[in-house]
Amino acid sequence: MNNLQFPKQVNYYKGKVRDVYSIGEEWLVMIASDRISAFDVILPKPIPYKGQVLNQVAAYMLHQTSDICPNWLYDTPAPNTAIGKRCTPYKVEMVVRGNLTGHAWRTYKGGGRMLCGVPLPEGLKENQHFPSPIITPTTKAEIGHDEDISREEIISRGIVPADEYEQLENYALALFERGKELAARRGLILVDTKYEFGKIGDIIYLMDEIHTPDSSRYFYADGFEEKLEKGEPQKQLSKEFVREWLIANDFMGKEGQTVPEMDEEWIATISKRYIELYEQLIGETFQPQQLTQEETFNKIVTSLQAAGAI
Repeated sequence: MNNLQFPKQVNYYKGKVRDVYSIGEEWLVMIASDRISAFDVILPKPIPYKGQVLNQVAAYMLHQTSDICPNWLYDTPAPNTAIGKRCTPYKVEMVVRGNLTGHAWRTYKGGGRMLCGVPLPEGLKENQHFPSPIITPTTKAEIGHDEDISREEIISRGIVPADEYEQLENYALALFERGKELAARRGLILVDTKYEFGKIGDIIYLMDEIHTPDSSRYFYADGFEEKLEKGEPQKQLSKEFVREWLIANDFMGKEGQTVPEMDEEWIATISKRYIELYEQLIGETFQPQQLTQEETFNKIVTSLQAAGAI
């Protein structure tokens, strides 16, 4: 989709996956593209319906958690579009982990027993549940890679005041607990995820997407324990399978590495996996929708008018 120009638009930002339009001082229009990124690199070909899946899963999850924490979302006027409140973001992401997998496992396997200031118990297997979920925050990088950081560093460096950081932790753990409950109803385990928060005045808001395949990792509950005992890979629904394919093809986003060729069959496979997660997680058949740029623009404008934003 080409760059749009809305009434009262004051800024435009093209992220790795989303196009974000600032409307006046108080509103954001966020369009989830079909772009896909991994290792902080945008892969060369789009994934059909990925934007719609991300947008609709995020909207569903924001509605399901709105009693826990205020969130930014106002409306989803088009399949891949969200409109909401513009917040001043905290410069950290709250990563919550329920299981020893991914980055945490790679650290653990390498002998590390401390992650973001959080001690890790001895004797754990890959993918095993932690005794209780842990928070491993990262800095929020404008460019390049986010970096691990500890609670103590965040507070001592004045990135987030101590009392506000405690509230972020409380919100993140409560949101993760709700996410686990929602996943369990659908035969899934929410393994890990990240949350982004911001403020409007003195009020903390949950921002961006939550519990989507781009921000979260899910395992199938069926067969989990058996695979854990045997040391077998878990069947999962997340973007991790894309990362694994890239690693197997010698790409981890490092300098000098080339993104492997993505053929049409592989692109279709990725699209099907995203749709599978939507249907498994939401419990509804996915309804693909393709609007023209003009139709999307008109729906957004109508919603902004209803909100009093323009």
